[in-house]
Amino acid sequence: MKMLIAVSSLFLLLASTAHAVRIKDLASFEGVRENQLVGYGLVVGLNGTGDSDQARLQLQSVATMLERMGVTVNPNLIKLKNVAAVMVTATLPPFAKQGNQLDVTASSLGDAKSIAGGTLVMTPLKGADNLVYAVAQGAILTNSFAFGGQGASAQKNHPTAGRIPSGALVERELPNSLAGKSRLRLNLAQADFTTASRVASTINAKFGPGVATTADPGAVAIQIPDSFASRMIDFVSAVETLDVRPDSIARVVLNERTGTIVMGDQVRISTVAVSHGNLSLVIKESPQVSQPAPLSTGGTTTVVPRTQLKVEEESRRLMLLSEGATIGDVVRALNTLGVTPRDLIGILQAIKAAGALQAELTII
Repeated sequence: MKMLIAVSSLFLLLASTAHAVRIKDLASFEGVRENQLVGYGLVVGLNGTGDSDQARLQLQSVATMLERMGVTVNPNLIKLKNVAAVMVTATLPPFAKQGNQLDVTASSLGDAKSIAGGTLVMTPLKGADNLVYAVAQGAILTNSFAFGGQGASAQKNHPTAGRIPSGALVERELPNSLAGKSRLRLNLAQADFTTASRVASTINAKFGPGVATTADPGAVAIQIPDSFASRMIDFVSAVETLDVRPDSIARVVLNERTGTIVMGDQVRISTVAVSHGNLSLVIKESPQVSQPAPLSTGGTTTVVPRTQLKVEEESRRLMLLSEGATIGDVVRALNTLGVTPRDLIGILQAIKAAGALQAELTII
């Protein structure tokens, strides 16, 4: 009960303090985004936990690597236990420059038992255009271990995937997507007619009418003012720091596994009556056995059934929620019924089924 009251108070506080947020947190400029990089590499220096000979991925890769270094070997004659083939992934941020460092993740491709303690050999990382944008190399950190024998084994966390902090160097820069443009496109993280209109109105109020227009609910087109023609960075910075109050549809999110309930301040209900009570029925069977006395010459054993029945039903009042009630009214009224978060989930589902909940009900 105390937990529900605390949660309810938090909901009321959030509902009453809806503040504006920066455009930077609502949208992003078209072309300014991260890019995914991927590469194939080898992890060496493992303590016998690498890929087996059946995988053969590392065998061919080691032979190819050695040939590039001037050593010719036959892949069929190589026996390796300290090498594992891995896929290396990284994220290239926008406007990354040559020499910038990136965090990379290495994940085993074959049947290696662990890549903990290994070292990734120089691995080119390519983008979707098949061009190399970074090169990765370094010691792998897994924060795990895996040991075992024929009779027992022990493992902590996930030993076949690890990270290399600052393990990649940027070798190729992405072209500047904002240079030389006279118009920009601002893409909203969540498309909404009202939010897009408010963003455009806020930008026009700051830089003049006609600067921003709403192309669709998910984007706002911006014409760069003449005064900022040679100061693109200053203009983008000024736009990102403007405050806008976003809008969204009324939604109630329920998680039945954890009993979590999240409701927005736009949730409304029509007139509805709610009654909540639990019926507890306990039936206990205690059979008794009647049998002849010891050393008696006659009589039979009889089983006499005995049943104990107990019924408990909580007495709860019928609560009337009037039309147009806010989320605060809903929670406050349900608190008087003494419901728990899990009971509240069932009540909200029933109110939605009755057509009285004017909000989208999402169950995760």
